[in-house]
Amino acid sequence: MKIVGLLCGREYSFPPAFIARVNQLGAKDGVAAEFVKLGGTKMGERPRYSVIVDRISHEVEYYRGYLKHAALAGTYVINNPFWWTADDKFFNYAVAAKLGLAIPKTVLLPQKGYPADVDITGESLHNLEHPIDWDGLLDFVGRPAILKPYSGGGWKHVYKVNDKNELLEAFDKTSPYCMTLQEFIDFDKYVRCFTFGKMDIVPVHYDPKARQYLVEHEYLSAAVGARVVKDAQTINQALGYEMNTIEFAMQGDVPYAIDFLNPAPDFERDRITQFYFEMVVEKMARLVIDRALHGAPSNPWPRWEEMLSVGAAAGFTGAPKAVAHTASANVATTAPAVASSASNTPSGGAKNK
Repeated sequence: MKIVGLLCGREYSFPPAFIARVNQLGAKDGVAAEFVKLGGTKMGERPRYSVIVDRISHEVEYYRGYLKHAALAGTYVINNPFWWTADDKFFNYAVAAKLGLAIPKTVLLPQKGYPADVDITGESLHNLEHPIDWDGLLDFVGRPAILKPYSGGGWKHVYKVNDKNELLEAFDKTSPYCMTLQEFIDFDKYVRCFTFGKMDIVPVHYDPKARQYLVEHEYLSAAVGARVVKDAQTINQALGYEMNTIEFAMQGDVPYAIDFLNPAPDFERDRITQFYFEMVVEKMARLVIDRALHGAPSNPWPRWEEMLSVGAAAGFTGAPKAVAHTASANVATTAPAVASSASNTPSGGAKNK
């Protein structure tokens, strides 16, 4: 029997539906699902689970430590806990830009302040230039601009600023977080892509102002939809994510990738609609059953080094050497040619996430 474990937090509709669907679809192949149960992890013990779907370890440090240990023992973890720990949005933008995707101009900023329990003084920061050339940074990204955390989500600590005064006023509120300043994309349409197993991409019309998914299957033209799918596939292959949402702000026919570090995407029924909820449950169930039966150890590891010709895939993190060149061999290869939903979002109606 292959056991799929689900690690989650305050979710209500997705977990029971997912577990029931895996048990239904996986019965004939000896695959079953359950909630992960932990009460202290002994070094060297073999994990119960062939696959674990992780939706909460970014908030619970013990869970993240357990998942790394489970991966060491051979559990297939979605998403890779080693890379997720190291990743951040600024690095994502830099990788995607080098891979040829449309990315808003972005600047990584020094922090306004630091956690109270960290002993940082002026003497600790002699490497920082002072004063910061705020006008020069705004000249680079343009006005208006978006100030947002370099790692994080949930639309927290996101500000749209029109000039230096507004930027400084917003920046003063950001301690202790590290922030990015990013070009504002005055978008015509906005798309959030569900992704399953790197290559299976479902673009959905999303209204970021109302934070609402809209079921409108002809939202994008075939050509633009195909580019969105291709760009999302490239991102997931480079970063190794098999459960993710990727957001594009559309300006004309150009999809700007503005957020793609969402390895624990929102799957709750009341927020993603009944239509997409059923799709997510089905696709996630089939994904984990496939990984339980056929998952290659190298599959969840990032490939950006290989794709940018700077080294072997994930060499610096010690990814499994075996079959590194077949990192995506077991990934589903079917993807829709056009977006799955639609309607015009008012131009400039929301902030970049």
